[in-house]
Amino acid sequence: MEQYCIYLRKSRKDRDAELRGKGETLARHERALLQLAQTMNLNIGGIYREIVSGETISSRPEMQRLLHEIENGRWAGVLVMEVERLARGDTKDQGIVAETFKYGNAKIITPAKVYDPGNEFDEEYFEFGLFMSRREYKTITRRIQRGRIASIKEGKYISPTPPYGYDRIKIANDKGYTLKPNPTEAPVVHMIFTWYVHGRTNPDGSHEELGMYRICGLLDEHGIKPRCRSSWSRHTIKDILSNITYAGKVRWQWRAESTTLKDGVKAKIRKKAKDGEYMYPDGLHPAIIPMELFQAAQDKMAAHAQPPLPGEKELKNPLANLLKCRKCGRTMMRVPAAGRNCESIRCPERTCNNISAPLSLIEQELLYVLEAWLLNYKLSLQTAKPCDFHAQERAMNHASLEAVLAELQSLDEQNQRIYDFLEKGIYTTEIFLERSQRIQNQKEELLHKKAFLEKEIQRKRSAEQAEKQIIPKIEHVLDVYWTTKSITQKNQLLREVLEKVEYQKDIRNKKGERNKASFELFLYPKLPGQSNL
Repeated sequence: MEQYCIYLRKSRKDRDAELRGKGETLARHERALLQLAQTMNLNIGGIYREIVSGETISSRPEMQRLLHEIENGRWAGVLVMEVERLARGDTKDQGIVAETFKYGNAKIITPAKVYDPGNEFDEEYFEFGLFMSRREYKTITRRIQRGRIASIKEGKYISPTPPYGYDRIKIANDKGYTLKPNPTEAPVVHMIFTWYVHGRTNPDGSHEELGMYRICGLLDEHGIKPRCRSSWSRHTIKDILSNITYAGKVRWQWRAESTTLKDGVKAKIRKKAKDGEYMYPDGLHPAIIPMELFQAAQDKMAAHAQPPLPGEKELKNPLANLLKCRKCGRTMMRVPAAGRNCESIRCPERTCNNISAPLSLIEQELLYVLEAWLLNYKLSLQTAKPCDFHAQERAMNHASLEAVLAELQSLDEQNQRIYDFLEKGIYTTEIFLERSQRIQNQKEELLHKKAFLEKEIQRKRSAEQAEKQIIPKIEHVLDVYWTTKSITQKNQLLREVLEKVEYQKDIRNKKGERNKASFELFLYPKLPGQSNL
């Protein structure tokens, strides 16, 4: 017996209607489509409720699941309020939807019309409906964009989140929002700009120039907290110093969103716009700092900015993107040699108390620990029993998978019986939908378990393969590492055998013991199921 499903998704006009008190959209649509299914005597096996609102298929998980199941022939048709609910994205997404329904031989059933993509005329009508939907969507988007730009030019603040130092308020007798200085945070913003540009005078009368890290420390010492963290960071201070909103302006497209295509997959990115590529008209809100002070801060940041590294510059840190702080999880950074201080590694988190150590010493200790692990690993393989742990786990996973497949077959038989009961009048539509949903939920759980077991079986198979390959790989690293001149090649050698290395040092070395390895390293080799060393 053919099964049908229901797909529910809100549109912009639905959200507007909800604000006017017309009730929850998905619930109203669900009732209407269930009545339609009852009228047409269709068997409903599932309901897909798209909670998130996304332009593309990649941002709509329920649509992805629906298309995948149509491809596998699970549904004979989909009930939807309008064709436009299925795809309103670009031409590529519309083509994916149209082809999936066509080759999956699934009908599209709306209260107004039934579309059969296998029928030439219905296919053309369906594709034309998608085209008109896309055109309407782009028209609405352009209208919204024009409204945003008009609001920006009027000096309104359109972002839902106000910057530190301001509160967002509704404009009296007008549409839109503006900002007003927060009595607690605004003085802090003014102090940050003043400290950065002019420095401060110490109690002993001496003058001190203040950088961003020093400003973070002073704010923490004064007990002043940022909004979203327990302590200040350099990036937060830099964002404040770069924000022209504090000088009474509103900015637009400063970090514009753009779409990129990589390996056939769309991704949205935000990057800082160049001068002249964004707007900053006068805002309706009062300024916290004068424009002269803001410009002085920009000039100082520009003077202290580091020039970009030339493209041919080689890597300087053999542990780059590999060594992690065990205390806070951040990637450890290299500090170049300066004066008496040798080249070292430290945690970039200002509030982290993980102590730094010389890079060369960490490098030596890492290779020593790796060699010791290899010897222990070889010994463990030599003493392993013929009926090893992997074989036992593999047998258990296969047995569990067979049990899951048997349960799935049993659920399919139960599902067929409830259809028979519905036809004979033993079940009402409500009871049928309840039992059908219960079976569907059980089946989804079993399918997730089936996918997990299959993935686990594959992972164990990969682990066995990795065990055979890890020994010669590590031996190669130990043989050639110290004779390799290129830092980049050293980094690649380590990353071939290690997922990451965690570093922890709690006690500083005493005078004269700089070369003592008083730290701990925790290695994570690229071996599935292997614990840290």
